[in-house]
This record gives sequence, structure tokens and C-alpha cells, in this order.
Amino acid sequence: MQRFKALLPVRRSLHRHSFLSVHQHGFSAQPNYAYYDDTQEQVLVEGRANSRAAILNRPSSLNALTTSMAARLKRLYESWEENPDIGFVMMKGKGRAFCSGADVVTLYNLVNEGKVEECKTFFRTLYNFVYLLGTYLKPHVAILDGITMGGGAGISLPGMFRVVTDKTVFAAPETQMGFHPDAGASYYLSRLPGYLGEYLALTGEKLNGVEMIACGLATHYSLNARVSWVEERLGKLITDDPSVIEDSLAQYGDLVYPEKRSILHKIETIDKCFSKDTVEEIINALETEAAESYDHWCTTAVNKLKEASPLSLKITLQSIREGRFQPLDQCLVREYRVSLNWITKQVSNDFSEGVRARLVDKDFAPKWGPSSLGEVTKDMVDYYFAPLGESEPELDLPTALREPSV
Repeated sequence: MQRFKALLPVRRSLHRHSFLSVHQHGFSAQPNYAYYDDTQEQVLVEGRANSRAAILNRPSSLNALTTSMAARLKRLYESWEENPDIGFVMMKGKGRAFCSGADVVTLYNLVNEGKVEECKTFFRTLYNFVYLLGTYLKPHVAILDGITMGGGAGISLPGMFRVVTDKTVFAAPETQMGFHPDAGASYYLSRLPGYLGEYLALTGEKLNGVEMIACGLATHYSLNARVSWVEERLGKLITDDPSVIEDSLAQYGDLVYPEKRSILHKIETIDKCFSKDTVEEIINALETEAAESYDHWCTTAVNKLKEASPLSLKITLQSIREGRFQPLDQCLVREYRVSLNWITKQVSNDFSEGVRARLVDKDFAPKWGPSSLGEVTKDMVDYYFAPLGESEPELDLPTALREPSV
């Protein structure tokens, strides 16, 4: 526990190009309530003295991401990076969410209509933006004031500064919807303390802003009531110096610690159980721990795992484990393979079934296929990670241009 306690105070500094220090898509738990035809309305721009701010603007759908939004973000960020009059860049969301992830109901409809190529375009566009942000040459400030799930984390955590508040809620809920944490999630989750990343990825458990600070997902904490002050202060800066931006953020920061009931105080048990090699062994370890300690948390974690797609669980565990040893670009290439194999339904229909059960029909009774962990074979899992065929190009990231030393 002592090694984890050292992580609890608010972190105010960050190395520039590591994910948790940082250099992540995922899925929204929200349906497509509203759709803006005007791409420029989906992502607004605020001009400041020496900076620009991108504002995600689909508040009625919790700023769920569309292909056009990801494409516009990429265009804007590329132009801002090249503009010598812009010192740093910000991103925030309109309404009560920063970003709830991808607009999965739209993806669900596209898959069911056989428009798989449009889905591929979404993943390709999104992952390219994640990589751009993960290698961005200018300081970046993401204000995660509200719901930040799946792809919402993917388009923000790769940047230099991540500001959270008392309204922030983070989660990677993909296994509950028959998918996998993607858009760099296997990179940043695998680098969390101990085996916390496996726990969050497999159970979909939520973290609040204080917990994000403690485990390193965020760099600064500010009360929601002070966010406008933070933005006003940043808007007046004439700088491209990260230390100046850091000092400005720190002026409105708070020293915070997770409360006693936080899951972060379970880190020893998390490490003991989620360090196992297989999902079956993780569940067995949790059940043994529950029987010995009468800890309700263990039972809750087991129930979460048993509600998720068995295939998703096994793919997600392997993805996180591989991510521990791979840089961001390789994680994105692997995740792209897995995502494309999900939407083509060659092995399983779990993505469509999970979205149907949770967001469309809302019966919360998905019929997973395979229906149990025992039915998920090694060949099934291996299929998702295999290189794409000759007729299907791999994700092409500009590593030679952005990381010439790689």
C-alpha cells in the first residue's frame, strides 16, 4: 500500500511525451439523440490571444464522437500546430459531458445496414487523431469537466495537461457492450499503477476526478466552480512554454486525496487478483478473496465480469497485456485490427448485441456468443489480433514524419 500512497497527492507536472506522463477511443454509453449536419457546429473554435480552443458541441448526445468530428479535430490541430502565432491548444466539451465516447448507436446502425466501410473510416480517422495528439508538438490542455468515457479519454489523455473536476467521471465500459477499450486505451491503461488498468478495462468501473489524479490519468484538479477562472487565465497567456501553462493551472489547483471508500484503496487486492494470466483465474481469485474476506467489493467485481461479453473479456485482457510492451503507434495499429474484426462479425455478433441490449432496446439482457468463457477458444481470440489480409490495409500512421527516431 505504501508504494501506492505516494501516488495520491495531486500531480502538477508531467513529462511531455508519455501517456501518463502522456502521450487513447472507446465507446459511449449514450445513443445518438441528436445529429448536427453542419460539421463546424459539432466542433466549435474559440480564438484566444495566443491559443485556440476546440469545443465539442453535441451536448444533447453528451458530445459523442462522429467521423466528421474526428476529421475536423484532426484538420484543426494540424493547422494549429503549423501556425507560429499559436502557442498552445485547448479542448473542452459543451454541456454536462466532456465526451462520452463514440456515437455507438450510429456505428451499430451502419454495421446492421452493411456499411462496414463507413465504420472503418470512423476508426481510421479517430485513431489518426489520437496519434496526432499523442505526438503533438505544442502544449495541450484538456478540460475534462464531466463525463469522460471511452473515446472521450482517447481524444484527451494523450495531451500534455489533463484538468479534472468534481464533476468528472471516467470509465472504459466497452466489455459491457461487446467491444474492447481502444483508441490508445491499451497503452495508457496498461501503464497505470500495478494491475489497475486490467481492473478498469475488464469491469468498466468508474473513476472520479480525484481518483484520476491519484493514479496519474489527470495532471490537475480544480473545482467545477473554478473552471471559468482557469479558462480565463489560460486565455490571456502569450506563451508556448509548458512551465508557464503549468504555473497557471496550479494557481487554481487543489491538493486532493481519494476518500476512504475509493477503489484505489483496494490496490493490493486488485494486484493480487487481476495479475493472473487468464480471465478465469482472475474470477477464481476474486471469488476466493470474497469467501475469505467477506469483502463485498470482490463480489461486485465478479458480477461485473460475469455481465460482460466473455469474448470481449479475453480480447481485452490480451490487449492490455500486449500494450505494456508497445509504444502508442503499435497499440493503435493492434487496436485497429481488433476493431475491424469486431464490426465484420466473422467470429461474433457481440458488438451489435451489446449496443442493442444497452442502448437500443435497453433490456440489459445481451445474448453473448460465445455465451461463456469456456466456449471462447484461443483461435477465436487470435483471429482478432492477426494482421489484416492483403485486401485490407493496416492502419497507416505517419510515424516517420512525427517520430523520425522510431
